[in-house]
Amino acid sequence: MSDATTSARSNTSDGQTIRPDEAAHFGRLAKDWWDPKGSSAMLHRLNPVRLHFLREAIDLHWAGDIEARRPLAGKSALDVGCGAGLLCEPLARLGAEVTGVDAAPENVAAAALHAEGAGLDIRYIAGEIGSLDIGTFDLVSAMEVIEHVADKRAFVAALAARLAPGGLMVLSTPNRTPQSRLLMIGAAEGIGLIPKGTHHWDDFITPEELRDLLDEAGLEMGDPKGIGFLPAKGLHLTDDQSLNYIVTARVR
Repeated sequence: MSDATTSARSNTSDGQTIRPDEAAHFGRLAKDWWDPKGSSAMLHRLNPVRLHFLREAIDLHWAGDIEARRPLAGKSALDVGCGAGLLCEPLARLGAEVTGVDAAPENVAAAALHAEGAGLDIRYIAGEIGSLDIGTFDLVSAMEVIEHVADKRAFVAALAARLAPGGLMVLSTPNRTPQSRLLMIGAAEGIGLIPKGTHHWDDFITPEELRDLLDEAGLEMGDPKGIGFLPAKGLHLTDDQSLNYIVTARVR
């Protein structure tokens, strides 16, 4: 495993995954989270891309009817680092019984309020995923989260502990490459597409490092799919993983 995964910032040894400064940063964004032109505008552009990958992964994993409107009916889903619920609400509409967990109480409050207004029954909880006694879930997701946690190994282990037998995990995260440093931090944060201070490049994790962590937790990682950006195309799924990637994992 590379030194970056075990660095002082990226991977502490106390098992705590929440960084108070990170939680506070995202908590300050809570009021604008659902504004597609606000501080989370990039997440609104990213969400359809993630959902496209997720829907295909769900169909492949459970061999369901790809025409089904509610392929997660009768299944439970956990979204960790849920923010104000941008992924939780589509999962609920796909039929899942959804729980969202986030480190920032402000995000959980905003998520619950928005779900109520949308007529969706979603359980939201603020806290540390490793310390919550919430059972296991058929689907576990953590999108753009692992790069923000203090102890990546403990975080992946906590996710694995929440995955029910036969379940599916989906993770997305920036890759640690010169391209991601230039585009996600230098450019996107520099011109305000992403709130300044959102990312720390040293905390980004490569697919190889993530595969090692998942393997330690007893999970088998699928082939990563890149999430790229082109001015004419926007964010999209691609074979190029240099900027960002999304991947499935299953119990071995």
